[in-house]
Amino acid sequence: MSSGREPVSLYAVIDNAPQTLTQSLPRTPHDPADGPADRPIHAIIPAGGAGTRLWPLSRRGRPKFLLDLTGAGRTLIQGTAARLAPVAATTTVVTGIAHVAAVADQLPDLPRESILAEPAPRDSMAAIALAATVIAARHGRDAVVGSFAADQTIADEAAFADAVRQAAALARAGWVVTIGIEATGPSTAFGYIHSGGAVGVAGAPDGRRVLGFTEKPDAATATAYLAAGDYRWNAGMFVTRAGVLLDHLAVRRPDLAAGIGAIGAAWSTPAREEVLASLWPGLEAISIDRAIAEPVAAQGGVAVVPAAMGWDDVGGFDALSELVPGRTRGKAAGVAVLDDSAGAGPAADVTAVDSPGALAASTTGRKVVLLGVPGAIVVDTPDALLVTAPERAQAVKGVVDGLRAEGRDDLL
Repeated sequence: MSSGREPVSLYAVIDNAPQTLTQSLPRTPHDPADGPADRPIHAIIPAGGAGTRLWPLSRRGRPKFLLDLTGAGRTLIQGTAARLAPVAATTTVVTGIAHVAAVADQLPDLPRESILAEPAPRDSMAAIALAATVIAARHGRDAVVGSFAADQTIADEAAFADAVRQAAALARAGWVVTIGIEATGPSTAFGYIHSGGAVGVAGAPDGRRVLGFTEKPDAATATAYLAAGDYRWNAGMFVTRAGVLLDHLAVRRPDLAAGIGAIGAAWSTPAREEVLASLWPGLEAISIDRAIAEPVAAQGGVAVVPAAMGWDDVGGFDALSELVPGRTRGKAAGVAVLDDSAGAGPAADVTAVDSPGALAASTTGRKVVLLGVPGAIVVDTPDALLVTAPERAQAVKGVVDGLRAEGRDDLL
């Protein structure tokens, strides 16, 4: 099926592999188990985190994925689900118990059984593995699953869909696949993917081997990566067969795999809540990058599909200053304005004078006046007011940490 290098078999790199692990056989370019040919994946949307760098808009009870942070008229999770609809045979959301009702309300067409509630955050690996286990039970271990965070934005959705379809083709050939975002600058805020030679899989002309992953580098290293041209930003998008993912997990994190397996076995039984409450808190909290992507890449089993799609992780108000277009007329001309009108909240009442490039976000309906503060960030909520500058926006997380240390749970 492939004229390039095949991903390394589990049994070629692991001695004494458990007999319960099964390496899936190569598949044809499309198998009916994957769903319609034009919708080749079973999408997983991990929807967690509080988005602390976007405080005070984003809170524990109303995290950023439930907000319309770009003025698009839809929340981030609604945008993610809509973006995946053309390529997804099914969609499964994994979110905290506290957010199940809000997710169901925002995604009314999503079947209730496709919203999986985790009792507490255990990082991305546990959430994705739980969803993959449920999908494998419903659609078979050879089902291609793809994980895509709920709180990202993508401008070119056609490019995204093309990258996902190429990733699915690679996944059917046995690879663990990530989608690498074209680096537009030497960012120190993102991880990087080092790509190697082409893998030569039919249906994935852009597929390349991953040589390694690097966590957020310093500025000099990020500049060198950009100049090299063979590094991409790591957006945390992963596509593979459910069985391949679960087999890798069983080899590299057997205790976590065993816990997820026990929860999965009870998922469709009356014992689900009891087993989930008993086992979930003890699961290892680890990202899919550390648990699977990095070690499997070191063994030659990860591929990347490079893509330029206008991606952003909406990681802070500095990002929003770039994402939200400034108003071109009216009393707030030159300022990017956000409010909660899409969520039936009050419209922002902003007047700006000599404040080009500023961002004003208001959920109170209170009058906000910007006078001679170009580039300023002003966030007005009923119980907290934030005023900062783009270059300090990433430090908002430290403010939230301080509030937590003060016991100000009412503001978190």
